[in-house]
Amino acid sequence: MRALLVVNPAATTTSARRRDVLIHALASEMKLEVVNTEYRGHARDLGRQAAESDDIDLVVALGGDGTVNEVVNGLLHAGPDPERLPRLAVVPGGSTNVFARALGLPNDAVDATGALLDALREGSERTVGMGIAAGTPGTEDEAVPARWFTFCAGLGFDAGVVGRVEQQREQGKKSTHALYLRQVVRQFLQEPHRRHGTITLERPGQDPVNDLVLSIICNTSPWTYLGNRPVYAAPKASFDTGLDVLGLSRMSTVSVARYATQLLTSSPERGAHGKHTVSLHDLDQFTLHSKAPLPLQMDGDHLGLRTSVTFTGVRRALRVIV
Repeated sequence: MRALLVVNPAATTTSARRRDVLIHALASEMKLEVVNTEYRGHARDLGRQAAESDDIDLVVALGGDGTVNEVVNGLLHAGPDPERLPRLAVVPGGSTNVFARALGLPNDAVDATGALLDALREGSERTVGMGIAAGTPGTEDEAVPARWFTFCAGLGFDAGVVGRVEQQREQGKKSTHALYLRQVVRQFLQEPHRRHGTITLERPGQDPVNDLVLSIICNTSPWTYLGNRPVYAAPKASFDTGLDVLGLSRMSTVSVARYATQLLTSSPERGAHGKHTVSLHDLDQFTLHSKAPLPLQMDGDHLGLRTSVTFTGVRRALRVIV
């Protein structure tokens, strides 16, 4: 087997020595080419080269969710073709590693490497669905390129939080759960649309859902993790179905406290709920329009402001080693 290992040397939870150990373990089982990413988008370019090659069987992403997202976008640049494309494997090296953990992999890079090698020996893999988002035709965002996401996206409040965290990290702050929680509070205090939402969700054959303040799109469950605690925004979401949506139409101080408590105590059976919540399951396609430009995030990566985004759930997009 010939494999490409895409390494993010800036991954927050792996040292150079630790990565060398992992590389040695992987190289003992396969013909391995190792490439360190050097710029934003490099992992995407490497994934695309692997997809276009004739002799790479497997692409291993060693890094956080951002690295995985780039690799997936490279592999799927010409569209899904699970039987032809190289398989994907993930060794978690970021601060949260939602995609890897949602697949059932250990959050420790060494343990995950051992699980990956065992899966390869046993031929254990699954074909998972992915989400894709693009600018909506006929709107000012129609020229925005399509982008795949592995576990979640968001338009509005949660994307604003992601943008604030990225700004803090660019200033040298370490990515921690405390940092995220501080930015949630700051985003809430400065959120101009928290009482009168600007988002409308439209889907074929259904009445529109109006005046949403927040919209979280999930391709799997959990939505994220706080330390070892999984957080379920859309408990029914799955790699085997379409996309799920959690929307909120009001974010007063009292309601935010209630929804935050519900999310922190959420389970695979129950997520956020109440008269101002909208929960939709297994959607193949829908569009979010906003009366005002709002921040967009995918897999924890802030992508700027958008007024209209069309989301599509694509079943059986990519084979993954698990």
